[in-house]
Amino acid sequence: MTTTSSIGRYRRRVLVTWAASAALAAGTVGATAGPAGAHEDHHGAKGPSRVASGLDNPRQLTVTGRGDVYVAEAGRGGAGPCIAGPEGQACLGTSGAVTKIGKRGHQTRVVTGLPSLAAPDGTSAIGPSDVVALGGRRLAVLVGLGAPPAARDGLPDSAARLGTLQLAREGSGWTTTLADLAAHEATANPIHDPDSNPSSVERSGSGFVVTDAGGNDLLTVKHGKVTTTAVFQDQLAEAPPFLGLPPGTMIPSQAVPTAVVRGPDGAWYVSQLTGFPFPVGHANIYRVVKGQAPTVWATGLTNVTSLAFDRHGRLYAVQLADTGLLAVGDALPSGSLLQVSRTGAHKVVADDLPAPYGLAIRDGSAYVSTCSVCPGGGEVWRYRL
Repeated sequence: MTTTSSIGRYRRRVLVTWAASAALAAGTVGATAGPAGAHEDHHGAKGPSRVASGLDNPRQLTVTGRGDVYVAEAGRGGAGPCIAGPEGQACLGTSGAVTKIGKRGHQTRVVTGLPSLAAPDGTSAIGPSDVVALGGRRLAVLVGLGAPPAARDGLPDSAARLGTLQLAREGSGWTTTLADLAAHEATANPIHDPDSNPSSVERSGSGFVVTDAGGNDLLTVKHGKVTTTAVFQDQLAEAPPFLGLPPGTMIPSQAVPTAVVRGPDGAWYVSQLTGFPFPVGHANIYRVVKGQAPTVWATGLTNVTSLAFDRHGRLYAVQLADTGLLAVGDALPSGSLLQVSRTGAHKVVADDLPAPYGLAIRDGSAYVSTCSVCPGGGEVWRYRL
């Protein structure tokens, strides 16, 4: 029979940057084919079109009113030092970046030198996870950690920016820390042992809101101070057969909140990846109002990593793995872009996407980052809605 410690091994915190990397063969994440029916680089194409390529582990993205797209690149790690991560060695480097795709299609890395932890082959990186354009060439860049806050201790100075919100200026090489999310989780982590993996950020007045997938919470940042706005509790899921538990045994599954967006009603909407065993159809979208417990707004989703509303108030979501992360095997997961329905009858906009992750919508177009665990193989695709 499987021991409690064995269950704990399988339930170790999910690195939202790549929740199933233990099941991923590194050799499968090099070059990837584009989505079915896709066009070559052609910014004005009617069908799906590729607008960026050659990205290192691309994650969340944003699009401005001018039509510029910014994408956070988690990087490809570096020469080290290396630490023991949940899925093996993770080596530190400064390959994290932000890429800007101009409205005419020109692609440029406008922020570089951010910290990145990755496997020696550059896959499954932890680093920049989201970006917000603030105007005046200023960017707020969220940097993940995927580990206890104390993991930064003893690493080079660059590692201090893991688990933080950074203010950067395009093309200058300058950054400064706006808030240390991991330090907050070290003292105020509401669930389980201290853990932090900031995964999504949105502007909120003069401050920001941040989802921390490691802390299972929604945080507010204002004037450098971090407070906990909402907590996402564990759920119960049926234990998979390979654990050797009696059929029907239920085990805890962490919430793992991923993206946050403001809805047309002013509330915050938060997506859920779910933790091990990543049950199919069990990911929710939560509605969060300050001072109230989160409520479930939509159900029946699987391994959701990003959300966005269109100008008509319709909500869209990206699923990283449509069949669930445990079913991926040795290949990249195949995910999708969905229009979300509160009734559970979600509409598929695009499927068979290789490891999709981030989503942004502007002027009737959805921008999706794909091959989100690929060093040098990541892309951004545009879909007409």
